Order: sequence, then C-alpha cells, then structure tokens
Amino acid sequence: MLKIITIYDQIQSGMGTKDDNMLPLGGKNVPVGPSVMMEPFLKDINAKVVACLYCGTGTYLNDKETVSKKLCDKIQKLHPDVVICGPAFNYKDYAKMCAELTEAINKSTDVPAIASMSIENEDVIKKFKDSIYIVKCPKKGDAGLNDALENLCQAAKSVTSNENTTDIKEYCF
Repeated sequence: MLKIITIYDQIQSGMGTKDDNMLPLGGKNVPVGPSVMMEPFLKDINAKVVACLYCGTGTYLNDKETVSKKLCDKIQKLHPDVVICGPAFNYKDYAKMCAELTEAINKSTDVPAIASMSIENEDVIKKFKDSIYIVKCPKKGDAGLNDALENLCQAAKSVTSNENTTDIKEYCF
C-alpha cells in the first residue's frame, strides 16, 4: 500500500480561517480536509493518507527556513512513499508555501513530493513548473475538484513507481 502524507494550511486542515494564519506547525495521523475527499481515488491506487501535516501560512512565511527544515525532518522520519502539498486552490500564500515546500522536500529528502494549485497562481506556477510537478486544480468553489483530486492521486502513484512519468504531465502545468 502506498503511504501518503499531505501538507495543508490552516484552512484546508480545518484548523482555522484565513485570519488564523499563525497556526503553529502540527499534524494528525488521520485524513483531514481534502484527504477525506480523496479516499475513493486513493482506494483505486491502493494508497492511504497516513498523516496530514499543517502550518499557518503566516507562520510559514515568517520563518520559512525553520518550518521547512522541521517538515522535511518529520517527513524523513515518517518516510511515506510520497508527499502531496495542497491543493492550494487560488490561495496565493498557500500556493507559494506548497511550491516551496515541494521543492525543499524533493531536494532534502529521498521522498518525492508534488504540489497542486489553480491557474490563478500564475506567478508561482511560472517560477516552479520546471522544477516540481504542479497538478492542476480549480479555484475554490469551481467545478472540477473531484477530477483534480483523482488526477492528484494518479500523479502521486506515477512519481512513486518506476513507470514513465510523462503521463503525469497531462495533469500538470
């Protein structure tokens, strides 16, 4: 079974609102937020979310280096098969956090990571699309979330297998 860790902001983790952005780094060993909605698609790829890590976007942006190091250390210790950062939808600070953490995880651990966000984050996408996989998702409230979550699960499976990862590009920016 494929073991997945997700990384969410305060909103997607269900731990706060956009105004609660100073939520400290934390985690749960049960699916929360979008992970719950992903469960049917996870079953299809024989995968399970084993932990959901979270951090307020303000906490992250105030001390990126420390938060990133702590998350990477936690991921290395838990050693999942893959990490999913997002979906960040059209939340600018969360999209930036997802992209930067995905890049840090890929560089400093032996666990592959992917991000997910909507096209509205074009500056982040432009900066990171050549160095990380960014799976497309709709902006918050738009149609297509189930398809995006299914694609996110398929992308997670692709980066963990020895399959050709050219398939993943159809889901990504």
